[in-house]
Amino acid sequence: MNSARQRQHADPACCGSGCATVPAVPEPTASDGTTIEPQRFRIANMDCASEESEIRRALEGMAGIRGLRFNLGDRELAIAADDHALPQALEAIRKAGFKPEPLGAKNVQRFRIANMDCASEESEIRRALDGMAGIRSLQFNLGERELAIAADDPVLQQALDAIRKAGFKPEPLGDTGSSAAAVASPTGFWTTWGKSLGALGLAVAAEGLAFAFPDSVPVKALGMALAAAAIALSGFSVYGKGLAALRQGRLNINALMTVAVTGAFLIGQWPEAAMVMALYAIAEAIEARAVDRARGAIKSLLALAPEQAEVRQDDGNWVRMGVKEVTVGMTVRIRPGERVPLDGIVSLGQSAIDQSPVTGESLPVDKSPGDEVFAGTINQAAALEIRVTAPASDSTLARIIHAVEQAQSSRAPTQRFVDRFAAVYTPAVFVLAVAVALLAPWLMGLTWTQAAYKALVLLVIACPCALVISTPVTVVSGLAAGARRGILIKGGVYLEEARKIKAVALDKTGTITEGKPKLVAFEPVD
Repeated sequence: MNSARQRQHADPACCGSGCATVPAVPEPTASDGTTIEPQRFRIANMDCASEESEIRRALEGMAGIRGLRFNLGDRELAIAADDHALPQALEAIRKAGFKPEPLGAKNVQRFRIANMDCASEESEIRRALDGMAGIRSLQFNLGERELAIAADDPVLQQALDAIRKAGFKPEPLGDTGSSAAAVASPTGFWTTWGKSLGALGLAVAAEGLAFAFPDSVPVKALGMALAAAAIALSGFSVYGKGLAALRQGRLNINALMTVAVTGAFLIGQWPEAAMVMALYAIAEAIEARAVDRARGAIKSLLALAPEQAEVRQDDGNWVRMGVKEVTVGMTVRIRPGERVPLDGIVSLGQSAIDQSPVTGESLPVDKSPGDEVFAGTINQAAALEIRVTAPASDSTLARIIHAVEQAQSSRAPTQRFVDRFAAVYTPAVFVLAVAVALLAPWLMGLTWTQAAYKALVLLVIACPCALVISTPVTVVSGLAAGARRGILIKGGVYLEEARKIKAVALDKTGTITEGKPKLVAFEPVD
């Protein structure tokens, strides 16, 4: 396998324009002559000069930006901007299809938001924080339901309050450990499903009582109680987010469901209200399960690399220590049968390395002094000593994991279209439902209760939740399914482009290492 820099130049995603590093420019200054400290970001899917040009166009003419410095070799961008301009610049970069990730940002706090399930809810949080001065950057990881906020403490508290008012509950996470390791527990998963299925059972019971005893007052009271219990059991989070959206004058999926279910209950259609909420909760549980399975695929990648390494000390002794504590240049010993803990160069010994977990190479590869080895591969024959060339956070395996996480959080063209469509469609459906409720009695001779019922039905059946929820889940599921089979796809855009593939040519190992396959021979089989 080539180095990261070599792979970048051979990357088919480089748009055919060649990849180059833009030279540094002088430090930018503000209008009063003081130097502005640039904020550095890693943009994993910025592969070539044409994509740099796209980012430049996205930021062109934006007030408050004092300077841009690109480093295509490391996929980095340094932005020198006024405090109010930096969030706007990052949002413009995201709209252009890129994911800026802060590097070395000061006061970065990570939070887990358990009820942030899809891209539409990410957008709600972005809107809640839009224009808030002092927020240097936001980094979302939908697969892990995590948000990293770079801001000073006073501004951070304001941001958290705004997120809570939007109906979400941010929980602080520690600074150590990989987010991919924080996989949802099976207990939490079964609790969610238990509540959803319990609510469905109560809703079915309410429907049954309403159908069997339509005129019995005591039975009707029991049915209403069952329906209310079903709504409380399955719709608590939906109501929280829906009421928060309505208070802020925003119309989203949760707001539509809140209005529809509440209205149906008030006009006496409590069995339907309970059933709709229970089915919606089950749909959300299925979505959460798809995301959790994708997270499991990342966890399986993490398991490839050991957590400890045997490191030679200055006095010549060998000590086992955590791989995160090992620095570049240290010497690590790998015994036969052990996995390589870190990327490095063989300094002593000869052995065969099974690289199939990382590179797909089907046969063990002989390694001798001067050869490169990768974290997560397996030493087979004899002990090796390697000189570490990259920290654990920047190993080949770590970059693969990072690429999968970035791919899951990046938005495919179809997903961006659906989000734009829903932003117009959802208010339009709400206005149409209000028109039906107000005009149907005059134009169609319906009673007010009948008109309200039809308006609520319209809210439910025309709700764009199927589109908004299914699109990102489909993309994440596709990327995770590939990762479980050793196929790494850089994002939803490439997953969509794969439909155009007519033929695939692989070398004997099943990999295309350089991105430049050559036909060396062919043999007809017929």
